[in-house]
Amino acid sequence: MQTYTQILYQVTFHTRNNEKTLLSEKREELYSYIAKVISNKNCHAYRIGGIEDHIHIILRLHPNIALSKLIKDIKMSSSSMIKRNNIFPNFYGWQKGFGAFTYSEDALLNLIKYVDKQEEHHKNESSKEELIKTLQSHNVDFNEKYLF
Repeated sequence: MQTYTQILYQVTFHTRNNEKTLLSEKREELYSYIAKVISNKNCHAYRIGGIEDHIHIILRLHPNIALSKLIKDIKMSSSSMIKRNNIFPNFYGWQKGFGAFTYSEDALLNLIKYVDKQEEHHKNESSKEELIKTLQSHNVDFNEKYLF
């Protein structure tokens, strides 16, 4: 029998110390680079977006790929690319952890819309409020002092 999966994730991670270093004019270059990293791992990025201090990635994970390894590869390679090309001069790295939440296939279009509207969304809600709401909606236990 073949292996059949449908593993849809929303992944989010922040800049180190939640610094607002991801300037809007160069974010698309970062997102394009990350999409290639994901594709090279036989996974599929549906949408990548974010604001100055964090990004969201909507992706389908290949069953042979460990999520933590994929995120580690994304962070390491994108950090190197950012520094090598100096696209965000005040970028000092990514936070140590990440958030990853699974969704059913019927949530895909809403997830894409959500990521597309990050700038608008964060006019009314801080990154911390957004993360807490997501953790709570997925019943994830957390200690607020370790979020960032």
